[in-house]
Amino acid sequence: MVCNRCIKVVQDEFAKLNLNIEEIELGKVNVSSQLSNDKVEEVRKILDENGFELIDDKKSKLIDRIKTIIIERTHYSESGFESLNTSEYISKELGHDYSYLSNLFSSVEGITIEKYIINQKIEKVKELLVYDELSLNEISYQLGYSSVQHLSNQFKKITGLTPSHFKKLKENKRKPLDEV
Repeated sequence: MVCNRCIKVVQDEFAKLNLNIEEIELGKVNVSSQLSNDKVEEVRKILDENGFELIDDKKSKLIDRIKTIIIERTHYSESGFESLNTSEYISKELGHDYSYLSNLFSSVEGITIEKYIINQKIEKVKELLVYDELSLNEISYQLGYSSVQHLSNQFKKITGLTPSHFKKLKENKRKPLDEV
């Protein structure tokens, strides 16, 4: 789950299955009772039909949690990138050494955590450019870039366009967060 609409879909589908949700957040659902194997398969099927997947092994859960932390911090956090650097933040949140998390993520996803963060940040930049409410300087600050030039260089490297050219296109070249 990568957005609040995703959470709503999961809540609705779990309600149809008469499952009581104790806690739900991006990438995680806790239900109040132990599920039978048949119920787990029913949940798996419903999630799959809605474009989600049930993650039930520890390494996959850890990778999904890394992604969720990055997405929350990039797209939904008010403080964004102002406090701890991202590697410290992820390590602290998950209670694992960052090098272990980084190696695990890279081996399964085929991309480094740093590259994943950059891709998420660029998607956020695209969103903010389309909204046209913040200057590039404000966007740069909000996403923790050292300078507008650094943001612009990274944006061009990823998209092939400068931020100003992207803004002028008036086309929506954004990707859904689960495809980044």
